[in-house]
Formats: sequence, structure tokens, C-alpha cells
Amino acid sequence: MKKILPIFVVALSLALVWVVFFWQPQKQEHSTSHAASNQLVGGDFLLQSAKGGIELKNFRGKVMLIYFGYTWCPDVCPTNLAMMAGALGQLTEQEKDKVQGLFISVDPERDNVNRLAEYTAFFHPSIIGATSDAQAVKELASRYGSVYQKVQQDSATGYVVDHSSETYVVDPEGKLVERLPHGAPPEEILNSIRKYM
Repeated sequence: MKKILPIFVVALSLALVWVVFFWQPQKQEHSTSHAASNQLVGGDFLLQSAKGGIELKNFRGKVMLIYFGYTWCPDVCPTNLAMMAGALGQLTEQEKDKVQGLFISVDPERDNVNRLAEYTAFFHPSIIGATSDAQAVKELASRYGSVYQKVQQDSATGYVVDHSSETYVVDPEGKLVERLPHGAPPEEILNSIRKYM
């Protein structure tokens, strides 16, 4: 047993290195016209954040970047939120008031609003972390085209959530207009923001 454990640790480490440096989810074609070509409707929501309830209409007049994930995510969520933060950090003073980042947790069982506030603040102070009950999040995610599934595992966390990793762009009128692929660099995100301002 003592010989097997180091081999397992090495194999797990190699797998993690491969995921971080080499794994590239298949890029999906961007939609640039209300996402209608992908049968996605987006739409309103009522979520809870550390500052209270939020709805899509609260952000009219702003370009929104919406990402579905969870705080226990080992690599995909941190990568996308870091890219989003990189784009937000390049906005001019006049642009900052016209953009809103939103991280929606698909793991409301573990992600309460206080944890979400701490998590998103680590990436950028203007990104809001929010969630709702499991059924409401599932319905909302399906409208935006985000899919996820809880996967049980024998570990300290008990389970992980496999999830899609696109960033959804909503224009100032509240329409879902574009989907950015996993790991889209800050420059690509910034170009998308400015396109819809």
C-alpha cells in the first residue's frame, strides 16, 4: 500500500499539470446576434447576493459578463474569472460604470452569499457573486445554455460539479448577445464589452 500511494500522487499531479497547461475545451462558435442562432434566450433572473436580491433589470444600461461556476472549482472557474478581471482592469474610468461582472454559483448547497462575496472579491471588486435555490439556478442556467452536473467523489469536498465554461455577454438592453469560450483572453473580452457599449 505504501508503494501505491506515491505512484497515485505522481499520476494525479501529472494529470493536474496536463489539465492546467494543455487541456483546451472545444471552442464553440460565437453568436453575435442575440444568440438566437443557438436557441438561447437568456433573460431575467432573481438571485441573492451578499448585498441582497438582484435582477437583470437592475443592470440595464450596462454590458454584463455572466459566468456560471462554483467556488470549489479547482481550475476552470479561477481561469475564467482571472481573464474577466483582466478585462475589467483595462476599462477606462468612463467605461467602468457601464460594465458588470456576475458570477452565478451552480452549487448553492455550499456557496452561500458571503462565501461568494469573498471569492469574487479575490478576482475583482466589481464582480458580484450570487446564487439562488437549486431549481431556480438550473432553470436560469438552461436559458443561458450553461450545463452542469454534480459528480460524487471520495475526497475532502465530497463532490465536484462538472460544468460548461463559457462567459455570456448581455447587452445594455438585457439581451444575450454573445458567448465567449473558456479561457478567452482579456483582450477578447474587452473587445466584446466595447462592441456592445
